Amino acid sequence: MEKANKKKLSSSAFLLMTTIILFVIMYVAGMIIFYNAGFAKPQMFLNLFVSNAGLLVIGCGMTIVMITGGIDISVGSVTALVCMVCAYSMERMGMNAYVAVLLALAIGLAFGVVQGYLVAYLDIQPFIVTLAGMFFGRGMTAMVSTDMIAITNETFLSWAKFHINLPFGTHNSKGEYLPAYIYPTVVIAILVVILVSVMLKYSKFGRKLYAIGGNQQSALMMGLNVRKTKFQAYVLAGFLSGLGGFLFCLNSCSGFVEQAKGLEMDAISSAVIGGTLLSGGVGTAVGTLFGVLIKGTISSLITTQGTLSSWWVRITLSALLCFFIVLQAVITGMKKKNK
Repeated sequence: MEKANKKKLSSSAFLLMTTIILFVIMYVAGMIIFYNAGFAKPQMFLNLFVSNAGLLVIGCGMTIVMITGGIDISVGSVTALVCMVCAYSMERMGMNAYVAVLLALAIGLAFGVVQGYLVAYLDIQPFIVTLAGMFFGRGMTAMVSTDMIAITNETFLSWAKFHINLPFGTHNSKGEYLPAYIYPTVVIAILVVILVSVMLKYSKFGRKLYAIGGNQQSALMMGLNVRKTKFQAYVLAGFLSGLGGFLFCLNSCSGFVEQAKGLEMDAISSAVIGGTLLSGGVGTAVGTLFGVLIKGTISSLITTQGTLSSWWVRITLSALLCFFIVLQAVITGMKKKNK
């Protein structure tokens, strides 16, 4: 058993190191090629976190679910619904921003509870359940409003515009010193990564998730409550989807039906590129962090280049996703041969 755990640990560490090395190579290459365009400035790196704070939180929730061997493709629709409900409640119903936060978290929790119950206690395939959740979330977004609603709530905008200056920066062409900065959304996202990492590595709940994803039958024989743990995993992922959706809303300051379209694939690809196995049992929040950073770096490189279509982000991500899926299959095949 100890030998098997060491093999799993080594494969997980290998996938994580591959992701980190890939990110470093991509970013250093960008710094060299687009040095004159400001790619080497500290703020360019920090913008990867600023632009993807919501995705990072949602990706952590996706990682938790995928470790159990499940998946959640409803997160994009949940994000759109959260943004629309927040915008509608503040702009059309006159609610304050604090109520909007509670609504966002409540929506995420509701999806997590319902989908978690259907997957864990009724044994319905996670893909089918969350596919239904995806359509339901997008449909409910359209039911709230088919118009784009821009948020003008003063409290909300003060949250969105508030930035934290860091003790380093750069000088512009006029010689003026510009401090690097981040938004509170980045702080929240990093805290989520730390908390999820600690939970997965050191808590009983985290060990149960890995055990269930590694071998559900063995987990049952060990006396673990598989259904309850799976349910809790989806509830936690739903909560993080609601929180991530609110951070996404702080970045966009609006709500519309087509918002966050494809976000579910960004979250899944970030987790997989970060070393989370689609079959379950292996994955880390730190790996997902670097998966999100790779996605952000690809987007920044293409934007800085200027002539390529934004669709190249999806094309490159899909190629990387295929590469890591093949890599996972090779590692899994090697582990089976060694047994």
